[in-house]
Amino acid sequence: MPLPRLTPGDRLEQRRHGGRTCAQALQERFAQLRPTPVTARKVGFTTKIKKMSQEVTQCLTYVNYGMLTLFGYFRDYLRKSGLETTHSAIERKKMKDFVPLYQSFESFVTRNIYMRIRDCGNRPICSVPSAEFDVLEMVSDDGNWHLRLTGKSRRCVNVASYNYLGFAENTGPCADAAAKALQQYGAGVCSTRQELGHYSIHEELEQTTARFLGVEDAVTFGMGFATNSMNIPALMGGKGCLILSDEKNHASLVLGARLCSTVIKVFKHNDMEDVERKLREAIIHGQPRTHRAWRKILIIVEGIYSMEASIIKLPDLIRLKKKYGAYLYLDEAHSIGALGQTGRGVTEYWGVDPRDVDIMMGTFTKSFAAAGGYIGGSKRLINYLRAYSHSTTYACSMAAPVAQQVISSMKIIMGEDGTNRGQLRIKQLAANTKYFRQRLVEMGFIVYGNDDSPIVPVIICMPAKIAAFSRELHQQNVGVPVVGFPATRLMESRARFCLSAAHTREMLDKVLDAISDVGDRLQLKYSLNPTTKAASAEECYKQVDSLAHEE
Repeated sequence: MPLPRLTPGDRLEQRRHGGRTCAQALQERFAQLRPTPVTARKVGFTTKIKKMSQEVTQCLTYVNYGMLTLFGYFRDYLRKSGLETTHSAIERKKMKDFVPLYQSFESFVTRNIYMRIRDCGNRPICSVPSAEFDVLEMVSDDGNWHLRLTGKSRRCVNVASYNYLGFAENTGPCADAAAKALQQYGAGVCSTRQELGHYSIHEELEQTTARFLGVEDAVTFGMGFATNSMNIPALMGGKGCLILSDEKNHASLVLGARLCSTVIKVFKHNDMEDVERKLREAIIHGQPRTHRAWRKILIIVEGIYSMEASIIKLPDLIRLKKKYGAYLYLDEAHSIGALGQTGRGVTEYWGVDPRDVDIMMGTFTKSFAAAGGYIGGSKRLINYLRAYSHSTTYACSMAAPVAQQVISSMKIIMGEDGTNRGQLRIKQLAANTKYFRQRLVEMGFIVYGNDDSPIVPVIICMPAKIAAFSRELHQQNVGVPVVGFPATRLMESRARFCLSAAHTREMLDKVLDAISDVGDRLQLKYSLNPTTKAASAEECYKQVDSLAHEE
């Protein structure tokens, strides 16, 4: 039964009873006098055990890193003394007069920690990276310093590639259209957009992209990384500008910001209070030394953060940028195609107007299974980038077959091919995401990120378990990347599962069974509160089935 609204007399009682009214204090006292059921005592005891287990895990993680560091220094001593049998990490004698390469702690980590698990992240594949792929087997005779192929391959379920909508195919309408474009235009363009590398198919791609995003115009580039790193300097050239960057932003965004002659301030990840605090300080104090007003303030964020699987709080950010007169740069590399009812990204997910975002950036390498990137916005902005961006001035244009792959997949998503295949893929991805995440939480794993994110990070913690987790899943025909320090925080080593519309429920069940088995053996089920809520996933699968019947 809800408590009535507080009166002034109740507030006076709150001061007397430590922030509680008399009624609330009595209710708490009676609750303390009630006998505790046996089940509640058991649950409380279990919770204490699990909390103690978490603390032990944290301590063991620090001990694990400490032991790896100590053994690393010991092995460096053995190398220096000539007692180490593996000579790959030893500098040649004829280089003794040069400055040593192995001085920094980064090289120490590479030699003594990364090399131990190098085989978990350098596995070549020899097939289309669809729902399943063929992974080549490798062995090493010198502690992973040199990896050699055995000539064998293993068929694995692919939960590693960013193939969100399942367009990574070598058959079907997209592949056929790309093959026709290859016959018509050839494999390469061999020129920049400002010279003779401007094809009609590039114009069609940009018009289709602008229509898909709901903006006035768009410009495309041949490389996704360069879309950020080469265009941010063009947008923020000159002094007197300020960039506010999320601490979890991608390396391409960080590089692009550093290439500008501007001041960069980093705010806490997805923390709108910190963003507003830094905006206020920037407006109040102005530029360093002169205290003049900033010419431009640009806020740089991502739609979905690939390592954290978190979704940007876009409505709050738009409110702040309007309130303080800043510009907003949104990187939708992972969110475009993967979020929203029709796959139009984080703007559709939050129900905001795309025109409220000043610079909409994204890549074609994930949901569209191609290459390159785009920037969408006003015609004035896009015309400026076409003239002054390094990517259009100096970089080679996007290959015609790649452009056709994007056009075909984008038209399927929008339903312009006359079918509902695009909508079916979007619904399938949403259902797979909810089902996979819910099952992992039920098993007792710590899962990071938003419930609607198709990227699913599972916390491993201990560095020694990173390689074991990857190798054991590989033996059970599951391909997944693992990430540890310094790419993550010291305590947050993780496996990163990427879901796709191409995955069937049977494939996901196979992966989940393997994860549960390996998680039990490695004791990775750290969660204190595993929950059960599979209803929403079942509803999504029902929608997928109904769409499939319509098709």
